[in-house]
Amino acid sequence: MKTQNEKADSAKGSDLKELLSDKTYLNIPKEGDVVRGEVISITKNEVQVDIPGYRPGIIRGRELSDPIADHEELQVGDEVEATVIDLENENGEVELSFRYAGQRKAWDRMHELFRSGEPLTVKVIEASKGGLIVKVFHLTAFLPVSQLSPENYPRVAGGDKTKILEKLKSFVNGTMDVRIIDVSERDEKVIVSEKAVWEDRQKNIISRYQIGQVVTGEVSALADFGAFIKFDILEGLVHISEIAWQRIDHPRDLLKVGDQVKAEIIGIEGSKIFLSMKKLIDDPWKDVAKKYQVGQKVKGLILKANPFGFFVELDPDIHGLAHISELSRKPVKDVTEIGKPGETIEFMVVSVEPEQHRLGLSLKALEEGMPKDRDRKDDGKGKKKAERDESKKDGESEEENGEEKKDKE
Repeated sequence: MKTQNEKADSAKGSDLKELLSDKTYLNIPKEGDVVRGEVISITKNEVQVDIPGYRPGIIRGRELSDPIADHEELQVGDEVEATVIDLENENGEVELSFRYAGQRKAWDRMHELFRSGEPLTVKVIEASKGGLIVKVFHLTAFLPVSQLSPENYPRVAGGDKTKILEKLKSFVNGTMDVRIIDVSERDEKVIVSEKAVWEDRQKNIISRYQIGQVVTGEVSALADFGAFIKFDILEGLVHISEIAWQRIDHPRDLLKVGDQVKAEIIGIEGSKIFLSMKKLIDDPWKDVAKKYQVGQKVKGLILKANPFGFFVELDPDIHGLAHISELSRKPVKDVTEIGKPGETIEFMVVSVEPEQHRLGLSLKALEEGMPKDRDRKDDGKGKKKAERDESKKDGESEEENGEEKKDKE
């Protein structure tokens, strides 16, 4: 039978085992640990937290700010998480921080959203020439101009950087739906995209359209390389070469913002839609041979003077080229010595190529008379090359370099 002292020792041993079995009392924190505790007091500038099994902790000053949570409405008894930044301050308390714990949570949340692709709404806080600075969980992220949706992309004539910045500044204090497309915690860098969210939302709508379908829409913007047409909630590009059969210098020659037009879908690449207006119009070059024949004298309006010759309008639909080699029997250094844009001059037709949409004109042949051995298709490699060069120039699409180059008028 145990004596009284033995019973007391046994009780102490049992209490010690129970104490040691409670992991709370073995979990002594260290600097950098995130601990959970109950709020035991709140003042204007500090919050005191009871750390189970350890001494009280204190959060004060700048350490009260949290990138994830708002602690302004904290109450005594609430459970909170904080990071240990000092095990013992001048008052013997554990120095804690909401800020560090919040930043850890914020970066974890950033990585989670990056992996899931889930969209989120952010507030724009600043604008620069390269894009927008937005707030994500009280952290900052960058939204490049190239990642803006077509609706918000700054289409500024001539790419004027000052005007682009003015457009971007108009978004400050507003909100945007974006997706995180790059995260680097080490570099403290987060890149977001509004265009990615826009593209996802377009997929279901775009799937209702197919190549060959005719749509009706409104001209929303004009650029050197083409016109943008809004239809449904989508927007498509009509390249300058697809606006009309005749050569034009700029879409504004035939269109203006707000015009209602019809166009045929000729291409769909992801969220990009390519349209053609001229496909809905009969090709005037099909019957060009009925109107113009080799050897015929015609009057034409000089539309453009290039180093290699004149572009000439014979009628609203048919334009021809008078190559520099066909302007005079003598060498020509400056074509404007012979004619200038806006002048009407008589020429002779020296070649007609309906399939290539080309018609050659000559002043020299008009003076000399049409030689019997002149090639009806093409009478000079230089002229054909010039026509190809100009056609290539007209066909180049700046849109291929990204919609961030779109200029709005």
